[in-house]
Amino acid sequence: MDKRFKLREVINVAGTMTALGSCSVAPEVIEAMVEVLPKFVDMVDLQREACRVIQRVIGAEAGCVTSCAAAGIAVGVAACMTGPDMAKVEQLPDTTGLKNEVIIQQGHAVWFGATITQMVRLTGAKVIEIGDVNRAGVYQLEGAIRENTAAALYVVSHHTVRYGLIALEEFCRVAHTHGIPVIVDAASESNMRSFIERGADLVCFSGHKFLSGPTSGIIAGRRDLIEACLYHQYYGIGRAMKVGKEGIVGVMAALERWERLDHKAVQTEQKRIVDKFVSGLKNVPGLTVTVEPDPTGNPIQRVKVQVDSRVIGLTAFQISAELATGDPPIIVRDHQVIDEDFFLLDPCNVNFEQAEIVVRAIKRIIDLPNEEKQKIRRKYPQVPNSADLLVAKLKGWVPE
Repeated sequence: MDKRFKLREVINVAGTMTALGSCSVAPEVIEAMVEVLPKFVDMVDLQREACRVIQRVIGAEAGCVTSCAAAGIAVGVAACMTGPDMAKVEQLPDTTGLKNEVIIQQGHAVWFGATITQMVRLTGAKVIEIGDVNRAGVYQLEGAIRENTAAALYVVSHHTVRYGLIALEEFCRVAHTHGIPVIVDAASESNMRSFIERGADLVCFSGHKFLSGPTSGIIAGRRDLIEACLYHQYYGIGRAMKVGKEGIVGVMAALERWERLDHKAVQTEQKRIVDKFVSGLKNVPGLTVTVEPDPTGNPIQRVKVQVDSRVIGLTAFQISAELATGDPPIIVRDHQVIDEDFFLLDPCNVNFEQAEIVVRAIKRIIDLPNEEKQKIRRKYPQVPNSADLLVAKLKGWVPE
């Protein structure tokens, strides 16, 4: 880590999180980005070349690169409202005279660092939520489609409710019966071809996360809608979130790397790390250690560490918070650390030696004498929920 800046390198067992810098960019991707940085290129030509790579790797009619997957959602919604009509592109976020309603199942209206619905509303579109948090029916989707419907949005994420909702194939079938395009947010999903095959008109992926590219996004899908996306990227509402030449080249290199990657070898090494976590922690009193598959079907397994605070004297939240202040800092996957007293260990961004460091650090905290644990309890009193914890962390971040 560059000594000019007061930063400590983190051991990341949380996954590819934006708050941790997104991902570790692959060396060949860095090389491609460095090569283009000193040069001038025509950005439309560059997007055209990226489109060819996306067509080949993802199997879509067309595609373009965005600054991130969230930007892809906003740009995709805008494209569905305006098509490749520059006058309408320049009109947004004023949607007068345009179809401006976007349907989403209530169980998909999640927070991922911002809310999905806010990405839609940035364009001037109106969000129409259907169903309940854990229940939605085809009749509700059909009932919400009307003359002002511009698109329907479907979210594939570990954040969503995963039961009682409309399946993607059925969602697409109903929308297409009424001539409505379907946008899929599949930011963290590695089986990229499957969403086009299952009927999506536009799919938004992360260009980093599993691809190990720079912070960026990919929109893949119907040729006419992708054409409209590029209008918005540089000349409409997407101008405020445009991607640079290095981001586009980085995504191209990341997709080509993905084609060449020995995925079985990657999974074998990840299993070795998972086994290390399990063997190192399974006999620790107060911990229940299990292996959990990725909830959306990615070929990833994570280790769930359930904490019995009555035995250990610390909650999962307090253990994870103490790990984050260690040397080196260790960040666990903590989505449910407050509400359900467990955290997950993700193997994707650590090597075997770092996995050993993580195991030792967890054991060290658990083995602390009670007076030291009392200090931790005072330092990290239980907060009401993760939303309040985030606000507390953001307050006063500007240096003196």
